[in-house]
Formats: sequence, structure tokens, C-alpha cells
Amino acid sequence: MAKFVFVTGGVVSSLGKGIAAASLAAILESRRLEVTLIKLDPYLNVDPGTMSPFQHGEVFVTDDGAETDLDLGHYERFVTTRMRRTNNFTTGQIYKSVLEKERRGDYLGKTVQVIPHVTNEIQEFVLRGANAVPVDVAIVEIGGTVGDIESLPFLEAVRQMSLKLGPTNFAFVHLTYVPFIAAAGELKTKPTQHTVQKLREIGIQPDVLLARADRVIPDDERAKISLFTNVPLHGVISVPDVDTIYKVPRLLHEQGLDELICMKLQLLTRPADLRRWDRLVHEVEHPRTSVRIAMCGKYTELSDSYKSLNEALRHAGIHNHARVEIGYVDAETLDAGNAEVLAAYDAILVPGGFGKRGIEGKIVAARYAREHGVPYLGICLGMQVATIEFARHVAGLAGANSTEFEADCAHPVIALIEEWQDRDGSVQRRHAGSDLGGTMRLGAQSSDVKPGTLAHEIYGPVVTERHRHRYEANVNYLERLQAAGLVISALTQREQLTEIVELPRAQHPWFMGVQFHPEFKSTPWDGHPLFGSFVKAALAHQVARQAARRDEPAVRAVG
Repeated sequence: MAKFVFVTGGVVSSLGKGIAAASLAAILESRRLEVTLIKLDPYLNVDPGTMSPFQHGEVFVTDDGAETDLDLGHYERFVTTRMRRTNNFTTGQIYKSVLEKERRGDYLGKTVQVIPHVTNEIQEFVLRGANAVPVDVAIVEIGGTVGDIESLPFLEAVRQMSLKLGPTNFAFVHLTYVPFIAAAGELKTKPTQHTVQKLREIGIQPDVLLARADRVIPDDERAKISLFTNVPLHGVISVPDVDTIYKVPRLLHEQGLDELICMKLQLLTRPADLRRWDRLVHEVEHPRTSVRIAMCGKYTELSDSYKSLNEALRHAGIHNHARVEIGYVDAETLDAGNAEVLAAYDAILVPGGFGKRGIEGKIVAARYAREHGVPYLGICLGMQVATIEFARHVAGLAGANSTEFEADCAHPVIALIEEWQDRDGSVQRRHAGSDLGGTMRLGAQSSDVKPGTLAHEIYGPVVTERHRHRYEANVNYLERLQAAGLVISALTQREQLTEIVELPRAQHPWFMGVQFHPEFKSTPWDGHPLFGSFVKAALAHQVARQAARRDEPAVRAVG
């Protein structure tokens, strides 16, 4: 049976609990242990699928179609184990399950209470996730911070689990904050003392403290933390800010975190081998060149909204020996009058999203890329806006749009599947008030790829990627779009759903839109072939632009 490491957080959120959990998993995996990770989210939403990226960051999608917390993306990028639906659950799912059992009479007339019914249900969900595949260690990250009322049932549940498991089958790791007060010129340990005190009131004594700060915590401050928290000094680990998250596994290993956990769990393992992490960090720190990519979206002020996408671009940069500099362009402010702001970039990417806000700016970005020969990658909605732009300005379909943004548009080239009615492209409007949660095309799906296309160069004969969307390219317009020159390079056989569109190589060096989310499968070790090709095209475009600028004075002189 799996042994457990429970990871909690204190003082404030956004300290990097997910990165810490993933890094610990990576070190244990380097010791040849099989590891999985589970994220417990304390909010009442059934899943994050209906939550704003402003509040929650991106929604990560697994192969089996679960909409999950973005930390599962960190897990998949740090370890080889693939995440599933059972690796993430919320308070909403727990209460939903408990209430369904109550309605069926499973509790035999008992009064249903937080303890024991809700806490038992949490434990069942944790065990289900830990035993989905055979592993040696399951790392369970509890969302929120100690002291939040929402997290209390989770903390109580894992406290109960620790009693049942026995002392050599669990460890508690607590991530906390040690702020530096500039006015006083010193680090303050009091917030950490208080959060551990709160944790101990609940009945949990941490075995390890990961002390986050903007600098290395001196030994005397670590000793003070140890004294007031009842954690041995070697268990107080300094976790300062680093310039790349891929340094964290080495940072934790050098302070003995993995050795401490293996001793607590009585695991006999090989020594940690972090050479591939060292090689990765070397590549990150020693790029041969750099490339600028414009990301035109509407959540530009929050990088967590595009976390997997940002990482996928950086992975592609690593494999092309280049530093990828991402410039966030606010789609709401972009129009035909200021589109030249995109001239400063070597490539343009339009990410996925929902809703009308910023759509016309994204269409402007797609048009600029098409007309100026700039490498373009559209992800999900980015593919749809590229299709709308092509329909309007190349195929002659004035007023082309998506029914998501304009229900009665003249040419609904993007629409819901149930809205497709007949061959003339008219649509039957969706019934108002339908559910939004879990109603999309989700998870890994495959389709054939057309030979002789850019997509075929990248993927080969079959593409299998994860999806998260409702609206599709309207099958009634595919013939007209193709006749105008749009290449549909991947199409599902049964439903005839468009998966990839591109422009002919003779017309554009690199222009592609994909209906799926390839960023979810990118890792720092393998990268992703689509992003690798995109960044390579951006580098080629950069070289061509530089060559054109060098030749420009000579051309003028000859003229």
C-alpha cells in the first residue's frame, strides 16, 4: 500500500505549494520510487471549469477529461506519472457524493455530519487517488491555508488518516512564509510560529517545515523556528526565491528533504540522481539566442491564466537553445489602428478562452500574422478566430462570426454542434439556460492528419491531444473555406469536426490553428513537437527580418 506525504500551507496562498509538492515528487522519483500526487481543493465548485481565470488561474485538463486545478500541470511536468480524474477533488465533489449517498439511504437513517461522514468521504477519495495505479508514495497537497474554515474538514480527515496509517506510513510537510520587513531590516518568524501553532491545535505536528522567503534563511532564524514549532532543526528547510522553478528539486535535495522523508517513511532507496535536472537548468541559464512571441489574450495581467502555455513555450525554447520572451498583448486594446505593435515580435500566439471580450482584437492579430507572414499559432479559440478572420477577409463571407459571440450572425462559421441544421449554414439556436459545467468536449481524442501538410510534418499520420471547448468549426462552411485556400489538415472521421487548420506553405511560412490544447502535454524533458516547430519558425522569421533590415540601406542606395 502507498505511503503518504501530506503537504499543507500557512500564512498566505501563492507561496508555491504545488511546485514544492511536485519537486519533492521529482526527487523521490529520481530515487526510483513510483510516485503520484493528489490535490484537494477546498472550494464548493464541483470543478474549476466554470471559474474565472482571474480567480483561479488556468484549468488543467487530463487525458480522461477531468477539469482540474493548475497544480496538476506542475505535477505532470515534474514527474512521469500521468494525472487522472482521481488526482484532484473539491469540497463540492465531496458534498455532492455525501448527499447522493444520503438520498439513496446509504447511511441507514443516521444524522449526516461533517465528522464522520464528510471526513470519511475525503479519506475514501484520497485512497482512491493513491491506489488508482500502484505507487510507493502518494503526495497529497491540501489547498488553501491553515486557519481557513474551508480547509478544516480536509485537515481533520488527514489527521484521522495518520492515526490509521501508523507513524512510518505518513509524513506532514508544512509550507509557510517568513517575510522580510524592510523597515526593520530583518526576517520575521512570528507568522510561521502562529501557523504551526494553529496546525498543532488541529492535532497535526509537521515533520518538515518549508520556510519560504525572498532570501536564504540564516541558521539562527531556522533554529528559532525549530524551537518554537517543535520541528527538528534539520527539518526546517529554507526555500528562497529562485529564477526558475526547475532549480527547486536540487535546492530541496541539498537540504536533505528527500532523505528526511525516506527515513520517516522507512523507505530503502537508491541515492537521488538529479543530473537531468542539472542539465535542464544549464540549458535554461545558457541559451544561445532569444526570441520574442506576442501572446494576444484577455488575461494578460495574470500569468497563471496561461501557466501551461507559458511553460510549453519555454520548453520549446529550451529544445531550440533559445530564451522565449513572452510579450502579453491585451486583445481588448488591439485594433486595426494599432496593430503595428505586433511588428516588434517574431511570432504571434492567440490562446484559448471563452466569451466575447477581446475577440475583435484577436481577429486583428490573426489577420496581421496572415498578411505579414508572421508565424501564427492559434490554440482552441485562437483557431476559431483565425477561421473567422479567414472567412471574412479571404473567403468573402462578410459578417462571419461564432454564435458564441453573435447568435444571429450572417455566417456562423463557428457554432455548437447541435446548432448545425442544414447545408446552407443556417443554425438552430441553443436553448437558453443550459448548464455550463462539464458540458464541453473534454480530454484526449484522436484524428487522422492529412499527408503533405505542416501538421503531418509535426504529428505524423495521427494526432492525439486534450480538448476543452464547446464550439466547433461549422461543417456546413468547410467546403467554402477550403475552396478559398484554407487547409483543414486534421478532421475527426465520425463527426467531421475540425481539429487543425493551416495556410499552404507556399502562401505563408508557418500559420496554424488547433482546436485542442497541446500545452497540457508539454514537459521540460520532451517539449512538444508543435511548440518546438512554432518556436523554430519564430527564430527563422527573426533571422529573415534581421537580414531584411541589413539589406534595406543597400536596396535604397541602388534605387
